[in-house]
Amino acid sequence: MKIKFIGAAREVTGSKHLLTTDDGTKILLDCGMFQGKGLETDALNRNTMVEPADIDYIVLTHAHIDHSGLIPYFYKRGFRGSVICTPATRELCSIMLPDSGFIQENDVRWFNKKRSRQGMKPVEPIYTEKDARACMELFITTEVNRRFYINKNISVKFYNTGHMLGSSCATIRLDYNGKVTTIGYTGDIGRDSNYLLKPPTAFQQCDYIITESTYGDRLHKDKQGAEDELYRIIQHTCVEKKGKLIIPSFAIGRTQEIVFQLNNFYNENKLPHIPVYVDSPLAVNATSIFKMHLDLFNRDVAEVLEYDDDPFGFNSLIYVTDVNKSKALNAYKGPCIIISASGMMEAGRVKHHLANNIDNEKNSVLVVGYCAPTTLGARIANGDKDVSIFGVPHRVNADVYSIDAFSGHGDYKEMSDYLKCQNPERVKKVFVVHGEYKTQQFYANFLAQNNGFKDIVIPEPGEVFEL
Repeated sequence: MKIKFIGAAREVTGSKHLLTTDDGTKILLDCGMFQGKGLETDALNRNTMVEPADIDYIVLTHAHIDHSGLIPYFYKRGFRGSVICTPATRELCSIMLPDSGFIQENDVRWFNKKRSRQGMKPVEPIYTEKDARACMELFITTEVNRRFYINKNISVKFYNTGHMLGSSCATIRLDYNGKVTTIGYTGDIGRDSNYLLKPPTAFQQCDYIITESTYGDRLHKDKQGAEDELYRIIQHTCVEKKGKLIIPSFAIGRTQEIVFQLNNFYNENKLPHIPVYVDSPLAVNATSIFKMHLDLFNRDVAEVLEYDDDPFGFNSLIYVTDVNKSKALNAYKGPCIIISASGMMEAGRVKHHLANNIDNEKNSVLVVGYCAPTTLGARIANGDKDVSIFGVPHRVNADVYSIDAFSGHGDYKEMSDYLKCQNPERVKKVFVVHGEYKTQQFYANFLAQNNGFKDIVIPEPGEVFEL
């Protein structure tokens, strides 16, 4: 048996880890798209490092595009196996993957116009919206905490990780010739103090562990501190400066967390009398799915539901889907809050809002999630005063703030605490993935000292290990 690390190896995006069993069964752990890699991104996504038609199963931990986004491409290239995931993950993928396909088509349409002017041949999108809808026929769901038998030798069991709706740690149990081996793949690890979701739950003892490390060298602020900071930023921007607060946010998970907190401010009569816009069709559809899974929410949400039947809606909140209404926000001169995708500011409607507002000192930009180093979001968050948006230079005169406590990823203490359900003496090897290399080095050392794991490896892209 062997494992090959294809993506999210010494970087954050493109999660793909190929497990090949002794009888040749190929199981892909996640099938994520690379994001935020500049000109390299397209080539990385097309170079799968494995023949998609050869894959028998994809075990999908959650719906985020950097974990699910290449499933339609694998389908296009001949993959006809099963995608195994939780019900909420399937429902979210049913809207996220077609949206991703739509974006691919639009991006290529714009790119081909540019190529045509240069006398170059057109290129095809990685996949289309049609490909994305077609691949959904391969999805099979199983609830958390239930063992799902792929065949007589292989079974999968999911455990809640509290990272996003439906997110899970996957344990794969392999039984060949009387020898049982269990591999634990954490996916992305959430926080005990998630604004919406139940905290992560312990998973069964494993022989091998593959674990994320996104914030492996950072500690988050506490929830109360983050809420106070958010309130201060709203007051300063919208009341004192009478400007716009632009919050670039992932459409699924982060947007709902921000809306929930604003809803709490509204219920407490703390929210200023200003319009709040959620400008993302995907976020609107995702919020509908969130409302169908209230059983996955934590005690804080349950308490709010006792007196508020809609924790994702209040009188001054406006969900925007129509593109003309989105454009109209650029002409709006009054104070407001605009929450819009994408979180890394590389695509989506938020780029238009930034282009129209970032040069005005009355306005503010609030970063509430991880931004890959080469993205527009990272440049703005890191304090660059001059940025390019749609190829046009812009001066960053707006105030820029960051609150990482809204992150769906645990910090290094939270992630290591999650792994304390494991007896380190019984774990043969820990693979650290989904993090920048320096961050991974810090986290690997912390795991060795704090958790007692003996053999910790940071795999390189394409590296293969015998298990």
